[in-house]
Order: sequence, then C-alpha cells, then structure tokens
Amino acid sequence: MIVRGGLSGASPELAGLADAVLQPGFVGVEVPDWLRRRLGEGLGGVALYSRNLVDSAQVRALTAALRAENPDVVIATDEEAGDVTRLEALTGSSRPGNLALGAVDDPELTELVARGVGRDMADAGITLNYAPVVDVNSDLDNPVVGTRAFGADPWLVARHARAWVTGLQSAGVAACAKHFPGHGATAVDSHNDLPTVSYSAEELAATTLPPYRTAIEAGVRAVMTGHLLVPAYDPDFPATMSSRILVGLLREELGFDGLIVTDGVEMPSVAERYGVTGAAVRALAAGADAVCVGGERKGAGVVGFMRNAIMAAVIDGTLPEERLAEAASRVRRLAAWSAEQRQVAWATDQAALTPAGLTAARRAVRVRGEGLPLTSAPQVIEFVSETNIAIDRATPWGVATPLAALLPGTTTVRLGAEDQVPPVPDGRPLVIVVRDAHRHAWVSARLDALLSRRPDAVVVEMGLPGPGTPGGTHITTHGATSACGQAAAELLAGRPSLTPTGPR
Repeated sequence: MIVRGGLSGASPELAGLADAVLQPGFVGVEVPDWLRRRLGEGLGGVALYSRNLVDSAQVRALTAALRAENPDVVIATDEEAGDVTRLEALTGSSRPGNLALGAVDDPELTELVARGVGRDMADAGITLNYAPVVDVNSDLDNPVVGTRAFGADPWLVARHARAWVTGLQSAGVAACAKHFPGHGATAVDSHNDLPTVSYSAEELAATTLPPYRTAIEAGVRAVMTGHLLVPAYDPDFPATMSSRILVGLLREELGFDGLIVTDGVEMPSVAERYGVTGAAVRALAAGADAVCVGGERKGAGVVGFMRNAIMAAVIDGTLPEERLAEAASRVRRLAAWSAEQRQVAWATDQAALTPAGLTAARRAVRVRGEGLPLTSAPQVIEFVSETNIAIDRATPWGVATPLAALLPGTTTVRLGAEDQVPPVPDGRPLVIVVRDAHRHAWVSARLDALLSRRPDAVVVEMGLPGPGTPGGTHITTHGATSACGQAAAELLAGRPSLTPTGPR
C-alpha cells in the first residue's frame, strides 16, 4: 500500500503512478531540461505535435533522446495521414486521408496505406498513433470530423477501421481509435465547446458503435475518449469523465481491455468546466488510463500541477489508489508491447509501400461533367476557408502548385473571406478550388458569383462534399493532402506527374 499523509510527504510510489499516466506535450524540437528530469522520474508518455517535428532525421534524434531518459516512455502523435498530419505537416501528407480511402472502399488498399504510415512512425521511433478516426460522418455541418472520417455508413467505417488498425499495428505502432463513443453526429467542435450527442442508446448502437466494436475485434491497442455529452448514457458528465461510458459501455459492453487515453484535457470543452487538473483527475477516476495534455497547455508547470493534483486526489480519496494503479499498469503494458514490436525485423520493403498513397488518392478522385483535360495553362483561384484546430495552419494544400509543374504558365490567387475576387480573363481556363464549400456561406456566394460569369469553370472540392456539385465540371478529391492535390492536378492536366509525392 502507498503510505498516506500530506502531499508534501507523498510516497515515491504514488508519484510514480501519477507520472505514469501523463502524456504531455512540450515546445521545441529538442528535449527541454524539465522534460528530461520528469522522464528520469518516470513520466510515462510524451505527445508530439508538428511544432516538435521537422524532418525524419530530427524526429529520430528527438525520440532517441526521449527514450534515453526513459526507455519505456510511450511516444505518441496523431498522424492521421490525411489533412491532419504531423510527420508531414510542413509538406502536406503524401497519402490521402480517411474520406478518400472510404470513397475508394478497398480495405486491402487501406491496410497497405496504414502499414506505410506505421513503418514511417516506427522508423521515427514513435510508438502510439492517436489514429484512426472512426467517427461516422452523420452530420454534414460537423466542423471537426469531415474528411477525417471514412464516411457516413457505419459498416463502411467499420471495415476500414479494421483495415487501418491492422495495417498500422502490423508495423509495430499502436493504433488508437477515436473519438469514443463517436463525434460524427455533432455540429459543435469539441476543441471549442462541449457537443451533445442526442442519439438514443439504440441509435448509438446502430450508428456510432459498430466501428469501435470492429476495431476492438481487430485488436486495437488504445481508444481515445471524446469530450462529448451523451445523455443516452450519462446526462451529467462528458464521455471523458463518465464511468458509465468508459467502464459500463467501453469496458463491459464492448469488451475493450486496452489503454483508454483522453483527448487533450486542455480543450475548452472540458477545461473551462473543470480546469485542466480537475478534468485529468475526473477522467482517471471514471476509467481513463492516460491523460493527454497538449495544445496551448504545455510545459513543466502544468505537468507538475497535474501530478500534484492526481496525488492529492488519491490522498483525499477522490481517486481510488487501486484505480490509479490499474491505469498505470495499462500504460506500462502498452509500453511493453511497443518494446517487443521494436525487436521485430520488418520484412516489408518500405519502398513498396510508398506508391500506395498516391494510388489511393488517384482512385479517390471523382469527376462530373466534361471539358478535361485543360488545353492550356489556367488561372486558379483557391478560396481559403477556416479549418478546425486539429489541422496545422502551416500544412500546404491546394491544386495550383502541382498543376503549375504540369502546365507551366498556370497562375494562382488565394482569397480569404475579406478579399475581393480579381478580374478573371475570359480567354483562359478557370479552376476554382474550395474546401468544405457547403459549410461556409461566403465561399458558396463567391463560387456562385464566379460561375454565373464563367459557367465553364472547373470546380475542385477538396473538403467534405456537400449536397450539390456546382459547376459544369466538378472534381471531388475527398481531402486536401498533397497526394490529393497532385491527383487532381494530374486529372486537370491529362497526364501524371513525374515527381510523385513521398514521405520526407
């Protein structure tokens, strides 16, 4: 038993348990001194974000430095390999995301793409991927899921969840299905506020839960909670802090025995209600095993406060000691699995996996109308609409850059909501590139105005397709990754690129 007493006299064993369940982020591309010290004291995990990652060599050096301080540390990131990418945040992903894979609907191809993701991550020294997203796209107005989901059919999502989990974990990297019990049927971004899922228990069983059941059957090593209020199961607490959902539904009904990790507890949807430390303690008490804290709340101070709050909760009885010990044991079990996987010599040639991303992106493109390929270099107008916070603002997207490489003389202009559309010459082809046009009234209005003057324009939708397909010729890429942009450019130009995208 851990010796009780004042917090200042808390035992090293208690401090070790509190450290084991934390997965904080940090600033910089090298390991800061505070993090080295905490790892040496037994910090169980670290979450990496694009702010920490530059290129393959730097990432390998970074993860080696982390592991030098604690060989058993769980090193995590959310490499969804779509619009949300961390390893390729500066270049755009060389693979399509989930929506494109769902549009192709070839689970073997999805597994191959995910295996390539896993190989990249394993080579980089990363052991836990906060992916795949297995939410079901039930609401077209959802501001946070969109192209991150495989689709709107629960069983399509389920079969690709199985394939993605299988492919990733075959490379020795733990998969993490998210955002439990399902973020697709919401019109609120949980990064900003607390969404409510209004489905009944029967509706949840038929729509949001099948992908989780399938991922669990496939052996997924982790599940990430969603900051979602689900009154059908718990009218009082978000899923992240609900034992009815984490224990009653996920553990007991669905039979999951792996690691439950929270979404970032610094997110306003929970932090503004409970505080960062309060959210962490409540999540652990409810059944979560690891606490992710990243975003804008990173550094020695926050991590220290969280450890102290966890120890204080054990001492005052808010968080049962046995619950914390159980959580820490699951973190260590995942770390042990990862260590075993690192000893495996991978037989798959990474070079054989690289083309799968572009192949999938090409197969995901859909075209309605005629007029392709273009006969001369076009004017490209790209409307830059707001994306959710999970997508790095520095990640490039669009069609103009790869198209200019195929059709020299292509010109482009990028416009925001406040920018005026410049005059468009009648003698050149016009390509209009949008992202989730149906979700942004200003984009739809500008698009309609342009099409009224140039009905021959080609419209390229790189986000979640809306209910209509405006324009005489309409291209849907099902994502805005570099691979998706290249696939669209090849279609516009009528020939493949000679320099396909690939991992850095």
